[in-house]
Amino acid sequence: MLDTGQLDNAKSMSIIVTKGTLDWAYPPFILGTTAAAMDVEVTMFFTFYGLVLLKKDLDLGFSTLGNAAMEMPMMGGHMKMPNMVSMLPGAGAMAGKMMKNLMAKKGVASIEELREAAIESDVRMIACQMTLDLFEYSKDDMIDGIELGGAATYMETALKSDINLFI
Repeated sequence: MLDTGQLDNAKSMSIIVTKGTLDWAYPPFILGTTAAAMDVEVTMFFTFYGLVLLKKDLDLGFSTLGNAAMEMPMMGGHMKMPNMVSMLPGAGAMAGKMMKNLMAKKGVASIEELREAAIESDVRMIACQMTLDLFEYSKDDMIDGIELGGAATYMETALKSDINLFI
């Protein structure tokens, strides 16, 4: 068991969230909500493709392309997903469905559940205004409980943070 008394120097954390696929959505939300549960002040800045993680209606894709380390438990072993498979129509959807089924089977919280936990834990979530404009989204497309800001808004927080992560 971790003694949180050892973490007196870690009071704040900022995370830049740049990717919006199912597999890349988990690390920032798991790290953010875990830190918040340990009384760390957390700010998450969602920019470029990471912005889709704040959309009301999530439809997260999944890509095996460029992920040579991806192994899925199958038939009592682990099967590596060759990059060539990514070129087949529907391969990403199939891999995403397999991943969602595996996570449900193992009791892993969904991204929607982790996102709600972040809101309940007072994680500050900033949607990049430039990215909203670039991809023609509006704040109405996004979940409640977020704020809009730009790089300067993020930098004000990052410069004071004890931990800065880029995911």
